[in-house]
Amino acid sequence: MKSYFASAARALATSFTNVFRKPVTVEFPKVIRPRAERYRSSFALLHEEDGDEACIGCLQCERICPSQVIAIKAGGKRESPISGKKRGYADDFVLDLNACIYCELCVQVCPTDAIVMTREPELPAFGREDLVLTMAKLYANEKSKQRAWGDATRLNGMQVPPKPPAPPKAAAAPPPTTPAGPPPATSAAPPGSASAANPLAAGGAGAPTAGKPSAAPASTTPADPAPATSAAPSGSASAASPGAGGSTGASTEAATTTGAAAPPSTKPGEGGS
Repeated sequence: MKSYFASAARALATSFTNVFRKPVTVEFPKVIRPRAERYRSSFALLHEEDGDEACIGCLQCERICPSQVIAIKAGGKRESPISGKKRGYADDFVLDLNACIYCELCVQVCPTDAIVMTREPELPAFGREDLVLTMAKLYANEKSKQRAWGDATRLNGMQVPPKPPAPPKAAAAPPPTTPAGPPPATSAAPPGSASAANPLAAGGAGAPTAGKPSAAPASTTPADPAPATSAAPSGSASAASPGAGGSTGASTEAATTTGAAAPPSTKPGEGGS
């Protein structure tokens, strides 16, 4: 119940507010309000820049009209009296505004931009025949009424989606640079391996380091007993045989150090007497 009275009070307030408002109605067609920029009310046929008729009688607008209010009588191709070129013409063009829905499809399909719409306010008519636009009326509207902004070229251009922007070209990558630094350390080869015996066989892995003496490789050949040599004088170092092993040199060095005389050598072929 409370909401009912609240709604009635708001309705009365709206009514009293509009009582003191100035009237906004106008006497049409004596007073005509300004129309929007894209307002469309009628049609017109255009001429080319040289003064020749732009319509070529292709019947495109007649075929696409959903209300079928356009009737064209094609005149075929003939030479133009202005340019001298052979082209098509329309002998008759009739457009009935009684059933027109102002869809502007006839304007969009025109290949020569011959038909356009006008943005002049509509005119009242007392008979149906006054709303039938003949070819003479359509050409008269070209000069007496203001054209709308659109034609076939502009309207079709609005329907084509814009092309996506081209992707930026990728910059060429610089060549990779190897950082300067010490060569990687290699593991030492065990004694007796091919790398230790011949440093060049393993690609220089066993090459001696600059500034440090390289250690002599250990010999793997078993020591053979050297032939006995003549006794060396006491206190002098005995010359080691080039083919002597490490054991022979050690016994000779021990004998020299103690000063003991070496046993006489026995040559092969000599018998004891």
